[in-house]
Amino acid sequence: MENKRYKGIIYIVCSAFCFTLMNVFVRAAGDLPSIQKSFFRNVVALVFALVMMKKSRIPFRCRKENLKYLLIRSACGTVGILCNYYAIDRLVLSDASMLNKMSPFFAVLCSYFVLKEKVDIPQGLCVAGAFLGSLLVIKPTFSNMALVPSLAGLVGGLGAGIAYTYVRKATLHGEKGALIVCFFSGFSCLATLPFLVFGYHHMSAEQLLMLLGAGLAAAGGQFTITAAYSYAPAREISVYDYSQVIFAAGLGFAVFGQIPDALSWLGYAVICTMAVVMFLYNNRKKA
Repeated sequence: MENKRYKGIIYIVCSAFCFTLMNVFVRAAGDLPSIQKSFFRNVVALVFALVMMKKSRIPFRCRKENLKYLLIRSACGTVGILCNYYAIDRLVLSDASMLNKMSPFFAVLCSYFVLKEKVDIPQGLCVAGAFLGSLLVIKPTFSNMALVPSLAGLVGGLGAGIAYTYVRKATLHGEKGALIVCFFSGFSCLATLPFLVFGYHHMSAEQLLMLLGAGLAAAGGQFTITAAYSYAPAREISVYDYSQVIFAAGLGFAVFGQIPDALSWLGYAVICTMAVVMFLYNNRKKA
């Protein structure tokens, strides 16, 4: 059990890095419709998942009892991606990021109702503390925040949180991670394909390359976060998802020349402290 939690932590940190890398590629792709970005993000992940399934000889069918869980996971995940991209295109990036970072809260809350995973007060405080630390880093301005994009960003975080919960529910019922990723990616591609056909925007070779890179990074993020929630409950590992804020600062400096300020460094310290406290608390609780 202890070893599984360690694996869950490692996987969720890896997923945070992959999704940060995805955001860098998406931003570098320039001014393209959110649905078009989403389609290319998912079609690469779909191909990657199909290759993994074939290589591992995983059957291209899910367990009958898991179909409803996969459909809920895919629908909520697709809504989450589209709403997140919609918010990023229309809000200050830090504001959109803050709204999307509500997903760990929703994952813990949804896990309580769906999986009956009880949340201790210290665990809840650690997740809340990490969120407050992320606010120091992203410094939301709330200036000129239009109502619809703001609500879209919040719904994006909600969709992601619910999706992660049903990822865990499906894996607890014996579903393989590669099939979950494949099902979700295929569902998202089919859902966005009609909009892509009628609203396609021409892309340069560089933009296409950036979106393919985003798709590969997203595939890595999907596989690792699916693995993470298969090993440990949200209440124990969701706080480590905030490591994405730290990765974003590093890649922002390396790629875009962005230098974190004093408040950002304070936020990093808070996030790291909450992660260490959560780690020590869970170890003491298990002991």
